Amino acid sequence: MTAERVWLKQYESHVPSDIEPSEDTLVNIIERSVKAHGDAPAFYYMGKSISFRELDQYSLEMAAYLQQSLGLKKGDRVAIMMPNILQYPVALMGILRAGLTVVNVNPLYTARELEHQLKDSGAKAIFIVSNFAHTLAEVIKKTAVDHVILTELGDMLPFPKSLLVNVVVKYVKKMVPPFDLPGATDFRTALGIGSTKTLQKPSVTADDLAFLQYTGGTTGVSKGAMLTHRNIVANVTQAKTWIGPHTLGSGEVIITPLPLYHIFSLTANCFVYFSMGGLNVLIHNPRDLDEFISIMKKFKFTAITGVNTLFNGLLNHPKFTECDFSSLQVTLGGGMAVQKPVAEKWMAVTGKPLIQAYGLTETSPAAIINPFTIESFTGSIGLPISSTLVSIRNDEGQEVPFGQPGEIWIKGPQVMKGYWQRPDETSQVLTPDGWFKSGDIAVMDEKGWVTIVDRKKDMILVSGFNVYPNEIEEVVASHPLILEAAAVGVSDDKTGEAIKVYCVRKNDTVGAEELVSYCREHLTGYKVPRQFEFREELPKTNVGKILRRALRDDRPSA
Repeated sequence: MTAERVWLKQYESHVPSDIEPSEDTLVNIIERSVKAHGDAPAFYYMGKSISFRELDQYSLEMAAYLQQSLGLKKGDRVAIMMPNILQYPVALMGILRAGLTVVNVNPLYTARELEHQLKDSGAKAIFIVSNFAHTLAEVIKKTAVDHVILTELGDMLPFPKSLLVNVVVKYVKKMVPPFDLPGATDFRTALGIGSTKTLQKPSVTADDLAFLQYTGGTTGVSKGAMLTHRNIVANVTQAKTWIGPHTLGSGEVIITPLPLYHIFSLTANCFVYFSMGGLNVLIHNPRDLDEFISIMKKFKFTAITGVNTLFNGLLNHPKFTECDFSSLQVTLGGGMAVQKPVAEKWMAVTGKPLIQAYGLTETSPAAIINPFTIESFTGSIGLPISSTLVSIRNDEGQEVPFGQPGEIWIKGPQVMKGYWQRPDETSQVLTPDGWFKSGDIAVMDEKGWVTIVDRKKDMILVSGFNVYPNEIEEVVASHPLILEAAAVGVSDDKTGEAIKVYCVRKNDTVGAEELVSYCREHLTGYKVPRQFEFREELPKTNVGKILRRALRDDRPSA
């Protein structure tokens, strides 16, 4: 019996049956959900909830605005550069209902990162919060973006709170740097214009692109994973099937601290719980644990997703134990490895297990999850979810024996279509018969449980976000006093891994502090190296390629 099939036989008690093939779309899911759940709350932010019915109205108005006023056509790409605020689901669902493709953008991107993503995707429009508009203003003329829909954090809150929040953010906290974006349309104005238009409902199919979800993939150059409606709908169905009896069916309340622009939160929180009629409690700034916990205390929440660092931070906050865990059914950890001490403490404090999951942007993301019936933390990432095959292969593409390490290959309806406009890189990770090569090294036991042991590639995982050495090295090496650089991951108690850069300097006048400041100008915060070490030379192969592995072998912890 092959490794890819063994779990089907050994773990029938854990693994639900396969999902049925479907031609469904996210548009259908949205429309069914708003019809079924009406006045129930769908999203909550800063004391304000919007219902399924309100979201139906707002997203239709936004879809009509995009189609009728901006003239966007089916398949055009539209970027969203927002944190977790109420405007995000309105923009998201408006884009999808207009038959357009969503390009999620990290709001903390530097101008260099934003320019690459907008140019690569060919986005024609962007929704953006004013806090980050200065970054867009730097690069917009170099991109194909013709339309900017601009919003402020408090725009969908009731008056006068909306005004108060926007004034405090802009003038008291000074969180909105000056910018110049002539011709930008206010978010509320766009809704008003859309309310006077009628959406000509496009014919959206399961094979149409729903998202260009950018990732470093397995080679480090940021590229758009093409995720179709079929991919996301399949993963939503797989997740719901997997969770099964551990949901209430109605009255679900999920705490959503991870950004919705991240594939984990996008699928698991936004679409899975929205399709069940659940309430997403949006956490704008999960680093502010005092505010985060004060919001959690207002709800009898049934689910929460996050990364290990987030759970660890909550557990070490003195007020976390004051939350009501009586309704908690699902705690799902992904994005980075869940640590055993954190999982054990979570169980002790909440009385519920912290379930570890595994997935990638390219798999929409869920592929392997621990069953919700487990009672203790094992370190395994679990079993392949419904309708998903997992195979452990060597470098020649052959299955390895149980217990032997190899690369995780994944096959299922959630696997991406490929990388946007990158057929060569797509062919490196997708086989002709539909297997996706993850780049992660794992072992599978005789019963189908999978445990990660290493990463085949050099990707660094910082608080659940992929960081690729090529990008870091390019930025550091662009400093006029750096000759060459190599970036590796080092163990870190808070973030799982942190970034360390080994450098060869042209002279010793440049130090670590200057390089950190330089990196902050060109890289998102989580990509900024924590450590620098200066050397006379870096280890290389006989053809001159820097040996990152040699540097990793003698790396200390951060």
